[in-house]
Amino acid sequence: MFAKIDSIGLLGMNSFGVTVEIEASNGLPKFDIVGQADTVVRESRDRIKSAFRSSNIPFPERSVTVNLAPADIRKTQSSFDMAISVAVLVVSGVIEELKTRGKAFIGEVSLGGEIRDINGILPMVLYAKKQGIKEIFVPKKNAYEASVVEGITVYGVSTLKELLSHFLSVPITPAEKYVPNDIDYFDALDFSDVKGQEGAKKALEIAACGGHNVIMIGSPGSGKSMLAKRLPTILPKMTFEESIEATNLYSVAGILNPDTPLITKRPFRSPHHTISKAGLTGGGTIPKPGEISLSHNGLLFLDELAEFDRKTLEALRQPLEDGVVTISRAWGNITYPCSVMLVAAMNPCPCGYYGHPTRKCICSPSQVARYLSKISGPLMDRFDIHLDVAPVEYDSISSNVKSETSAQIRERVFEAREIQNRRFKNTKITCNANITSDILHEVCPMTDNANTMLKSVFERLGLSARAYDKIVKVARTIADMDRSEVIDKAHIAQAVQYRSLDRKYWQQR
Repeated sequence: MFAKIDSIGLLGMNSFGVTVEIEASNGLPKFDIVGQADTVVRESRDRIKSAFRSSNIPFPERSVTVNLAPADIRKTQSSFDMAISVAVLVVSGVIEELKTRGKAFIGEVSLGGEIRDINGILPMVLYAKKQGIKEIFVPKKNAYEASVVEGITVYGVSTLKELLSHFLSVPITPAEKYVPNDIDYFDALDFSDVKGQEGAKKALEIAACGGHNVIMIGSPGSGKSMLAKRLPTILPKMTFEESIEATNLYSVAGILNPDTPLITKRPFRSPHHTISKAGLTGGGTIPKPGEISLSHNGLLFLDELAEFDRKTLEALRQPLEDGVVTISRAWGNITYPCSVMLVAAMNPCPCGYYGHPTRKCICSPSQVARYLSKISGPLMDRFDIHLDVAPVEYDSISSNVKSETSAQIRERVFEAREIQNRRFKNTKITCNANITSDILHEVCPMTDNANTMLKSVFERLGLSARAYDKIVKVARTIADMDRSEVIDKAHIAQAVQYRSLDRKYWQQR
């Protein structure tokens, strides 16, 4: 007897359809799985046989061969167990094949017959919907996550016995749809908590308006980390498409909160400086998303930037430029998106007081040079805004005057982003930081005075082509905040001020 059952596979972020083809014939009892099945998939034979015995379901004493088609794609997950089990039940005559049509089955089967949850359920369910599948059976623990997808009926399955009962007598109740709670979108952290640092706040507001990367350098206790942690509170809310993209990554990584299976807050990731290259950009035998991809559509904060391994930092250069991470293996490539705002903070030297107005630095010139040399020129070029965070003055700390709240700043950010949304309508560009070179001059018109000033700055400071682009993009954001269609001299002057740290610290070594 021959039968076909639909399932879904996953390689990186890419889902693909898998047809479980099964053939049972008379002969010596055997159970083979073919179709470029990895070790974990081939082990399904033992898991499924044991699950049948534990569930008191007879396993066919026949020659059974399972093919996972297409055979030219590597299968690396245990998520095909449920589909293979259903296929066995069909060729055994327990379930009618007709009842399984238009349905897909995803889940791992345990030795005791339980259906275990798996990673990456959301991208697989999204793929199933696109393929016209009307019903999908997933592990009970994954059902809430799968219910995020509209237009497909999701059944959460706890055991193999429950799955069998669904087709014979007692149907499983479809999973309840998840509806995200919009009440607590913004955290309790607020910019009004930060005393002083008005200049730094303004620079971060500009960064939020245009989605620009920022590096902050200052002495210990100047408020760099405090500012960075409050930056997400002034960023625009995520669109549904952005939420799905971020949730897919967390689902694949297996770190999605089961109680809130849709990422609705912009991710904020702050890895420790001891992180490895693979941990930051992604990797592993079966490559998983790194911190830069888990920050997709959100913010990646690298505190104590100079303490990170230099090779690890250099690995960020291409992903920051391209917005994707490509991990190559002998069997193929996996690509993860990483469109992020990168915010970094560091001290100017090992002791932290190089250039401090009142405290003396105890580091030797060679120590300062060695410390700063961990940040290369090409990496500094990836930062649109360079911010010198000065020590907070006593009058600011002791003042009872309340600063602007995040909500007040956020309103201005929303207005600037609305201008950009209209400008980039029907394109893949989401903010000024992502303006491509081919349309830079079209969307960033400048007055003659602005152009003359930029030319003078470019020649005097010896800027790179990338630095030129960054200045123009930041000036475009500043002009948007002023509701100006054309970039003026004042906008260029302000943008140039945010490109000074590499000359203040690096060129004086």
